[in-house]
Amino acid sequence: MNIINNVKNKELITSKEIGTDHSYKHEIVWKNVVVFALFHCLGIWGMHILVTGGVTWKTFAWVTVLMICLGQGITSGAHRLFAHRSYKAKTPLKLFLMLMQTASGQNSIYIWVRDHRLHHRYSDTDADPHNSSRGFFFSHVGWLLTRKHPYVKEFGKNIDMSDLKADSMVMFQKKYYVYLYILIAIFIPVIIPWYMGESFKNSLLVCYFARYIVQLNGTWLVNSAAHLYGTRPYDKNIQPVESWFVSFFAFGEGWHNYHHSFPWDYKAAELTHFINLSARFIEIWAKWGLAYDLKTASPEMVTNRILKVGDGTHYYLGNDEDKLAVTAIGPLHPLNPTYNVTYTAPNTTLSKEGLIFNE
Repeated sequence: MNIINNVKNKELITSKEIGTDHSYKHEIVWKNVVVFALFHCLGIWGMHILVTGGVTWKTFAWVTVLMICLGQGITSGAHRLFAHRSYKAKTPLKLFLMLMQTASGQNSIYIWVRDHRLHHRYSDTDADPHNSSRGFFFSHVGWLLTRKHPYVKEFGKNIDMSDLKADSMVMFQKKYYVYLYILIAIFIPVIIPWYMGESFKNSLLVCYFARYIVQLNGTWLVNSAAHLYGTRPYDKNIQPVESWFVSFFAFGEGWHNYHHSFPWDYKAAELTHFINLSARFIEIWAKWGLAYDLKTASPEMVTNRILKVGDGTHYYLGNDEDKLAVTAIGPLHPLNPTYNVTYTAPNTTLSKEGLIFNE
């Protein structure tokens, strides 16, 4: 069987184009299934304790602060700073974001960035770690429950990581990630509420398991829902969509059609002020002198992209015909009137070179 699989994998790698081969069957990693199922059960238990008033107000306040700070470690840190270099950060801010990203429990910055750059370069193909062309479940969590597609392994080796290899802080975190994670993600968040009078059980279930599972699913929604259910006002030829729903839970990361159109923009959205907490934080840090060289797409560049390849649903440059063709599910708002569209998603096929995403 291994010989047959190796032959099939070699045939895949020699292919001239990369799309989604739906005949390919991912091998389930049962250990991962058990671990994630257990964590979700404990996380749901913790959420039940939290929402039914089973913890003190101090614990509630503490876990709220944790959610915001650790979320910034992913959105403003791993994503917008380290993966896309959309702004620069001075050492105190960089250290803070590195520690918060560590506590978020989504692997080291180095591995997170490598996977994310691979995702952008080969978006929604078999070389994308969480290829949304395989459906919601796979792009949400299934990709973590199965062995990587051969394309992910092969092309992941070619992702340029020289900037992070030269970053001593990132490489220190990569080397000592497990120890840092135990200290920052588990020990400190749990021990502080316990010291302030919370029971150890409630502190562990709420401040670690519940917090962790909520934030994991918030991040996963960017990979799944923000690639499947929404409009494409900036580029109708790519899979990512605009989703206010995802942006609400992921601090502004759901304006994904814009982000994949202009990935170097620190806002990861056209607007800063609308459901984009991470962009607000970056601007505050810039005012304090901790963030600088904020990159953004010019209004002219954005307008040209909308008029050239947009789907016609943009909130002020769109047209009534395309807006009315959208089927609305859920609450509406003027910037993103839906998170489900009537048109068919683009059929993504790329060359082996993929997309140059950081220019």
